[in-house]
Amino acid sequence: MIIGCPTETKTREYRVGLTPNAVREIAGRGHDLLIEAGAGVGSGFEDAAYEDAGARIVPDARAVFDQAEMIVKVKEPQAKERAMLRDGQVLFAYLHLAPDPDQTADLIGSKATCIAYETVTDPQGGLPLLAPMSEVAGRLAPQMGAWTLQKANGGRGVLMGGVPGVAPADVLVIGGGVVGTHAARIAAGMGARVTVIDRSLPRLRQLDETFGNLFVNRYAGATVLAEELARADMVIGAVLIPGAAAPKLVGRAQLATMKPGAAIVDVAVDQGGCFETSRPTTHDDPVFEVDGIMHYCVANMPGAVARTATLALGNATLPFILALADKGWRDACRDDPHLAAGLNVHAGRLTNLPVGEALGIDAIAPAEVLA
Repeated sequence: MIIGCPTETKTREYRVGLTPNAVREIAGRGHDLLIEAGAGVGSGFEDAAYEDAGARIVPDARAVFDQAEMIVKVKEPQAKERAMLRDGQVLFAYLHLAPDPDQTADLIGSKATCIAYETVTDPQGGLPLLAPMSEVAGRLAPQMGAWTLQKANGGRGVLMGGVPGVAPADVLVIGGGVVGTHAARIAAGMGARVTVIDRSLPRLRQLDETFGNLFVNRYAGATVLAEELARADMVIGAVLIPGAAAPKLVGRAQLATMKPGAAIVDVAVDQGGCFETSRPTTHDDPVFEVDGIMHYCVANMPGAVARTATLALGNATLPFILALADKGWRDACRDDPHLAAGLNVHAGRLTNLPVGEALGIDAIAPAEVLA
């Protein structure tokens, strides 16, 4: 198979879909690899490293899309990239279609086969290709929130760990999954007083058994949410419904109950966000203010720590890339129902039911395509 990896084009996106190590592994199976010139530079991988690993460097994205049978990316294809996709081509990347009707329409129109990292599952019910970036984004969220809290950036001017005689920041984490757990650990490590709320009692018990008194956890009822919002200097939104739009858990009216200059970090913004007032921002212009509350809503947070994020993502994606290349997408998905769960678009049809529900589009299950 001819596999192509273009340079990411989303604003300040420095990650890359393939590392030189992945190229070496894939090329060792007899596959051809095309890497756009400079694609790995933002993650610290020079073109020469890819060539040494067995790839061919091509001058631009058009050369990648024209020749490759499968495109491996990190972020969802931008409009110019979507226009280069073709019938029968395989795209393997994060897609996050539920809040993005334009991308969904373009991918359907391309008739390409599009497999989304974020809906691939594992036997334990986890999301193995989302988890590495959730870990990175969770650990990064308190850092970004702390920066947003600085007075020069519009925040309350509160130091996360306080100082002797001055209380630390109060941090609320909404959601106790992968993002929330990592966010809570880092925020507590920075000295903040942290509360995690979640609707799963088994998850809350697990957090308690694992972390003890490192942070407080509470059941996420409406009263508890209201109490914690009023207390918080920082709120981290970390709620995910696989493949579907994130639920809107905090409405605009509730911002009035928060402290002026408090910071919101919406890690779920690439799935539409879990705050009513969220909208995607970029690393160039990451923060905006609504009713006195500062919102950090960068949709590709892990791109800020591109080398770490690329290496973590590459470790997770490589086995699936090898399966797709060795077997072809159809047999790979037939052999692995967890990979099949990643099939979002095929031959002009939407093949993810939660996305169809979110966007009001007719969809079929992946199993219907593979039958």
